[in-house]
Amino acid sequence: MKGVRWRRAALVLAVVAATAAPSSAHAARYTAVRKLGRGFAAMTCGVMEVPGNMAKVTREKGPAYGFTLGFVQGLGMIVVRELVGVYEFVTAPIPAPAGYKPIIQPEYPWGYFEH
Repeated sequence: MKGVRWRRAALVLAVVAATAAPSSAHAARYTAVRKLGRGFAAMTCGVMEVPGNMAKVTREKGPAYGFTLGFVQGLGMIVVRELVGVYEFVTAPIPAPAGYKPIIQPEYPWGYFEH
Protein backbone atom coordinates (compact mmCIF):
# COMPACT_ATOMS: atom_id res chain seq x y z
CA MET A 1 0.00 0.00 0.00
CA LYS A 2 2.87 2.38 0.79
CA GLY A 3 4.45 1.71 -2.61
CA VAL A 4 1.24 2.76 -4.35
CA ARG A 5 1.11 6.00 -2.36
CA TRP A 6 4.71 6.83 -3.25
CA ARG A 7 4.06 6.14 -6.93
CA ARG A 8 0.98 8.36 -6.92
CA ALA A 9 2.87 11.14 -5.15
CA ALA A 10 5.73 10.84 -7.63
CA LEU A 11 3.28 10.98 -10.54
CA VAL A 12 1.58 14.10 -9.15
CA LEU A 13 4.95 15.77 -8.60
CA ALA A 14 6.06 14.89 -12.12
CA VAL A 15 2.90 16.38 -13.62
CA VAL A 16 3.26 19.55 -11.56
CA ALA A 17 6.94 19.87 -12.45
CA ALA A 18 6.17 19.43 -16.13
CA THR A 19 3.35 21.98 -16.14
CA ALA A 20 4.88 24.46 -13.73
CA ALA A 21 7.89 25.42 -15.80
CA PRO A 22 9.28 28.90 -15.16
CA SER A 23 7.33 31.46 -17.12
CA SER A 24 8.82 34.04 -19.42
CA ALA A 25 6.93 36.88 -21.07
CA HIS A 26 7.58 35.82 -24.64
CA ALA A 27 7.41 32.04 -24.21
CA ALA A 28 4.28 31.78 -22.07
CA ARG A 29 1.71 29.49 -23.66
CA TYR A 30 -1.23 29.08 -21.38
CA THR A 31 -3.17 25.82 -21.57
CA ALA A 32 -5.70 23.94 -19.47
CA VAL A 33 -2.94 21.64 -18.20
CA ARG A 34 -0.79 24.60 -17.20
CA LYS A 35 -3.79 26.16 -15.43
CA LEU A 36 -4.32 22.87 -13.56
CA GLY A 37 -0.66 22.79 -12.50
CA ARG A 38 -0.74 26.45 -11.51
CA GLY A 39 -3.81 25.80 -9.36
CA PHE A 40 -2.22 22.77 -7.72
CA ALA A 41 0.97 24.73 -7.04
CA ALA A 42 -1.00 27.60 -5.52
CA MET A 43 -2.97 25.25 -3.27
CA THR A 44 0.09 23.40 -2.00
CA CYS A 45 2.73 26.14 -1.93
CA GLY A 46 0.70 29.18 -0.84
CA VAL A 47 2.82 29.53 2.27
CA MET A 48 5.66 30.70 0.00
CA GLU A 49 3.85 34.03 -0.19
CA VAL A 50 5.39 35.09 3.13
CA PRO A 51 9.08 34.86 2.15
CA GLY A 52 8.19 35.88 -1.41
CA ASN A 53 6.52 39.12 -0.35
CA MET A 54 9.29 39.79 2.15
CA ALA A 55 11.85 39.50 -0.66
CA LYS A 56 9.76 41.65 -3.03
CA VAL A 57 9.20 44.46 -0.52
CA THR A 58 12.86 44.31 0.55
CA ARG A 59 13.94 44.83 -3.08
CA GLU A 60 11.49 47.73 -3.50
CA LYS A 61 11.70 49.56 -0.15
CA GLY A 62 14.54 48.07 1.89
CA PRO A 63 14.98 45.49 4.64
CA ALA A 64 13.06 47.32 7.39
CA TYR A 65 9.91 47.36 5.25
CA GLY A 66 10.57 43.88 3.90
CA PHE A 67 10.67 42.22 7.30
CA THR A 68 7.56 44.04 8.57
CA LEU A 69 5.27 45.10 5.73
CA GLY A 70 6.40 42.23 3.50
CA PHE A 71 5.63 39.73 6.25
CA VAL A 72 2.11 41.10 6.77
CA GLN A 73 1.42 41.27 3.03
CA GLY A 74 2.64 37.69 2.68
CA LEU A 75 0.25 36.48 5.39
CA GLY A 76 -2.65 38.12 3.59
CA MET A 77 -1.60 36.78 0.21
CA ILE A 78 -1.57 33.19 1.49
CA VAL A 79 -5.38 33.32 1.60
CA VAL A 80 -5.59 34.91 -1.85
CA ARG A 81 -3.12 32.43 -3.40
CA GLU A 82 -4.91 29.41 -1.89
CA LEU A 83 -8.37 30.54 -3.01
CA VAL A 84 -7.19 31.40 -6.52
CA GLY A 85 -5.46 28.01 -6.61
CA VAL A 86 -8.69 26.19 -5.79
CA TYR A 87 -10.52 28.21 -8.46
CA GLU A 88 -7.88 27.50 -11.11
CA PHE A 89 -7.69 23.81 -10.21
CA VAL A 90 -11.45 23.30 -10.36
CA THR A 91 -11.98 25.38 -13.51
CA ALA A 92 -8.91 24.15 -15.40
CA PRO A 93 -10.87 22.90 -18.44
CA ILE A 94 -12.68 26.25 -18.79
CA PRO A 95 -10.73 29.00 -20.60
CA ALA A 96 -11.60 31.71 -18.08
CA PRO A 97 -10.00 34.20 -17.93
CA ALA A 98 -9.55 34.32 -21.68
CA GLY A 99 -6.75 32.09 -22.90
CA TYR A 100 -6.15 30.43 -19.51
CA LYS A 101 -4.12 33.47 -18.35
CA PRO A 102 -3.13 33.64 -14.67
CA ILE A 103 -5.31 35.64 -12.29
CA ILE A 104 -2.54 36.82 -9.98
CA GLN A 105 1.12 37.63 -10.47
CA PRO A 106 3.57 36.11 -10.16
CA GLU A 107 2.04 33.11 -11.90
CA TYR A 108 3.57 30.62 -9.44
CA PRO A 109 4.30 31.15 -5.72
CA TRP A 110 8.05 30.83 -6.30
CA GLY A 111 7.96 33.51 -8.98
CA TYR A 112 9.11 36.12 -6.44
CA PHE A 113 12.54 34.50 -6.40
CA GLU A 114 13.14 34.36 -10.17
CA HIS A 115 14.53 37.89 -10.44
